[in-house]
Amino acid sequence: MAMAARPDPEGCREQDLGLFEIIQRDGLARIGRFHTNHGVITTPMLLPVINPNLRTIEPREMWESYGVDALITNSYVIWKHDELRSEALSKGIHSLLDFPGAIVTDSGTFQSYVYGDVEVSPEEIVSFQRDMGVDLGTMLDVFGRPDMTRDELEGAVTETANRSVPSLSVAGPDLLLNGPIQGGTHSDLRVQSSLLMGSSESNGRGFAVHPIGGIVPLMEQQRYKELFEILLSSKSSLPPERPVHFFGCGHPLLFPMAIALGVDLFDSAAYAIFARDDRILTPDGTLKLDDLKEWPFQSSALFGTTPQMIKDLDAEDRSRVLARHNLEVTQSELARCREAIRNGTIWQLAEHRSHASPHLREAFVWLQEQLDEPDDGPVGESVLSMIASSNPLREGGESLGEEIEYRPHILHIQALLAMRWRVPGSWWDSSTGPPDGVLLIEGAPPPWRNSALASVVMHLIENPRTVVMIATPIGILPFSLEDLSPWCHLIGPDGIWDPVLDDQEVTELLEEFGLADLPVTRLVPRDGTETYPENGRDVRGWLDRCSVVDKLSILCSIHPLDACKLTDEMTSRRSRTDRVINVSSHGEHILSPRLTDGGISLTIQGANAANEMHNSKPPEFGTGEGDSEFPGLPRVCIIDDAVPFVGKGRNVMHGYISGADSHLIPGQPCIVVDSKGDLVAHGTPITTHLEMAHMRKGVAVKVRAGAMKPDE
Repeated sequence: MAMAARPDPEGCREQDLGLFEIIQRDGLARIGRFHTNHGVITTPMLLPVINPNLRTIEPREMWESYGVDALITNSYVIWKHDELRSEALSKGIHSLLDFPGAIVTDSGTFQSYVYGDVEVSPEEIVSFQRDMGVDLGTMLDVFGRPDMTRDELEGAVTETANRSVPSLSVAGPDLLLNGPIQGGTHSDLRVQSSLLMGSSESNGRGFAVHPIGGIVPLMEQQRYKELFEILLSSKSSLPPERPVHFFGCGHPLLFPMAIALGVDLFDSAAYAIFARDDRILTPDGTLKLDDLKEWPFQSSALFGTTPQMIKDLDAEDRSRVLARHNLEVTQSELARCREAIRNGTIWQLAEHRSHASPHLREAFVWLQEQLDEPDDGPVGESVLSMIASSNPLREGGESLGEEIEYRPHILHIQALLAMRWRVPGSWWDSSTGPPDGVLLIEGAPPPWRNSALASVVMHLIENPRTVVMIATPIGILPFSLEDLSPWCHLIGPDGIWDPVLDDQEVTELLEEFGLADLPVTRLVPRDGTETYPENGRDVRGWLDRCSVVDKLSILCSIHPLDACKLTDEMTSRRSRTDRVINVSSHGEHILSPRLTDGGISLTIQGANAANEMHNSKPPEFGTGEGDSEFPGLPRVCIIDDAVPFVGKGRNVMHGYISGADSHLIPGQPCIVVDSKGDLVAHGTPITTHLEMAHMRKGVAVKVRAGAMKPDE
């Protein structure tokens, strides 16, 4: 059956032109939507480079057969060619290329890098891009080669910034413009360039996208560590509401790591250039056709053929087949990256891909070192932002590997645990005071409420003032958090739960919780079927409350004393598998532990109770916060016009927010309040407080429930 032709795109709403919205994220990695006059494009994506004089794959075929929503061509090449220039100006760039989607153009800067100079002024090339109907153009920046002196690179940064306002002025209201970031391999110059270009405006309009420029030589020389250092330095100071473009990067091998570090757009002619050189792209590198007897990586372009059959084609036909394969592989890897963002595994994908190249591996190891001990400066700032913006919990299994401890979301939950976990203030028998000892459960697999609960209860009956901890392959965990991801969802070979810690290791791990000086009882539980006396129910009830209090403290930044007040007279309802599914206080349902990741979901009653504990005015952007480790459940303050909609359960949209607490965590509970601090709704944020301060499009908070009654 013949497939229907893909329809041409509809342009975005006039008021949305140039806006970027975040749909989903995993740390710095994000799935976004960028609004143009020729459609809304989904990122991260590749802009295939089209040479108007040499089209290995026709743009129309890219649109209809490969799902390419946008491409890039060179405006300077068209400008220099009299016939092409005339047609582009008379019929428009979309007619010239026969492509209905968004068209991005470069300005000739790369030609200046290759050939030494271009014959066009900055204003002239922007005007040309505007007049031929380009969706996203590029100003004529000054290419900063890595081998240039610092003085020369400073000059490139300054001159590029000097050209920014005139270029924006010429672009006018219809042409979106790229504002490239230069600075060579100097982090401070990249920061300076980011600040200058990010703040440039003309008639209230700034740049729509910020490409990281001057990086092609680094990719050609496989200097990936420097490449990613440049990216992180630039990201630290770029406006968070604008997409980031990695100029000239288009090899699938680099996609996962670049996306994990915050790249939204790529461009490359590699799919065609490599094809003309009889090379094929794979997610793990590049292969030469002459070296192949069979296809190690399939695609629809190669299906039903053999390498020898492709070798036997003439050069033009062969390059077309290989180019289609290369483009297909490129699109497939980007789709895989987007899926990894959706399921929270983009870092694991980058980790896997890093083993394909020694140079990439070197860069990844350096990134792990940064995650372990971030540098002072812009790189460290971006690394900390990556950790803080990662949802600390994940649904599904967590694959165990030697490098698991460096995964940003695991670093985040461990940091929260170290900062916010506290020894219980009272014990199950109502006694108070410091603990007498530690019970360390080891050799038992999750769920520990089944494998170790009976042993824990029996021990606590005899020793009420005992802190119960669990030994896991990725560290020690309080028993109160036994169902928390990732600890309870580790996937690995048989034996991963066998006792492996020596006494010294146990002491060092307990020291992180302030428990190193206590006597330790190490226990390998039995099968969990043993029964316990009647007062064991009191112990279980106390354990349940400890679990809720600890999660409110760690995930919601509610002080343990306030969490105890919130759970006063706590009762719970259990599932058939003996998990707590509903928690009530004074007979009112306040929250539900999540079965998927061990987190908690508030009810509107719980959200209201948590909000009443705040003793500070609603947050405003631009105002600082104290250094409290427990600043309370994060708040998002909306403008009065949005209250009636959000109060009835509509999502909080960017552009209607007046402030947000800086400690909110994407994916974890927050509350929505009005200008007086009254509860409007509760939900989970998608974006960070900094993104909320700048973004004007898209959902900021997914609302679970509004506080208004339907008739209000």
